[in-house]
Amino acid sequence: MSTRRSTKTYCGPVSDHFDGGRFFDPDGVPPKSLSHVLRWQFGGGRKRERWPDWAPSPHADTPPARVNGGKVRLSFIGHASWLIQTAALNILIDPVWSTRASPVAWAGPKRRDAPGIAFDALPTIDAVLVSHGHYDHLDIATLSKLARTFAPRVVTPLGNDLTMRKADAAIRAESFDWHHRVELGNDVAVTLVPTRHWSARGVFDRNRALWASFVLETPVGKLYVVCDSGYGDGRHFRRVAEAHGALRLAILPIGAYEPRWFMRDQHMNPSDAVKALADCGAAQALAHHHGTFQLTDEAIDAPVVALGESLDAAQMPHEKFSVLKPGQVMEIDSVVPAFSREL
Repeated sequence: MSTRRSTKTYCGPVSDHFDGGRFFDPDGVPPKSLSHVLRWQFGGGRKRERWPDWAPSPHADTPPARVNGGKVRLSFIGHASWLIQTAALNILIDPVWSTRASPVAWAGPKRRDAPGIAFDALPTIDAVLVSHGHYDHLDIATLSKLARTFAPRVVTPLGNDLTMRKADAAIRAESFDWHHRVELGNDVAVTLVPTRHWSARGVFDRNRALWASFVLETPVGKLYVVCDSGYGDGRHFRRVAEAHGALRLAILPIGAYEPRWFMRDQHMNPSDAVKALADCGAAQALAHHHGTFQLTDEAIDAPVVALGESLDAAQMPHEKFSVLKPGQVMEIDSVVPAFSREL
């Protein structure tokens, strides 16, 4: 059920993934320690590829006001941000329009391309799904602007609602546990599902809020939206297939993965993402979480190149796992069984 508390951090009953103070993944591993962070950042032998200061997409989308009928329209905004339009609902995923993915405006990872939809070009937003508390996914400035402009529902895992409302009481945040199904309207619903990750906003609040992926029920079938995840042994993805049946589409992260010794437990690389697609059994996948913010050490184009190589190695057609640039759109029609069309 929804959690609406005034405390600074989440308080709730102990469960198989909450010890009364912090959340954990019973099938995962804890995040790396501060000593590991320092080893990565300042240890010898680090090779951090240089990204261009600006790498703009040639595309920009102006979405329609609504999408009706048996169709889903997906517009890639950049990094892990998407606009999903279906059943006359407009849903944003992890919206970030800020210049930096950071707690401060003057430092931290900076955008290398513009959002694929200008904020002023957004249609009326009905719902927002926020997967976890990291700054490249939970952006208070964007959520506040959305609250002022559209006042949408914001659905998020346990504890993240406290972060949002503490910063801006106007944000209509509702928090839910793993496996909770939330009706969004017009026969569209979302279920929060476990994912192999972690959460924090600062140094001392590690795993005080929960993280999740989403299974979105739409007129064309179920969409599996994985905003951030490690691969592990793939059990998280297989369990979604077992619990939710056929998936029409998976949105999977392919970036922020080097160095592997540090990132492998919480971020997939392209090879992992191809295995995750096979595990979850989705008919098709879209890639994201690359090319906008330099969070890790790989080159800006490395995830896309490696994805192609991984698809070849798995003998999987490239059309089955597409890469969009910000501003590009894909539509899925309920009567088209083959790969969806890209606009």
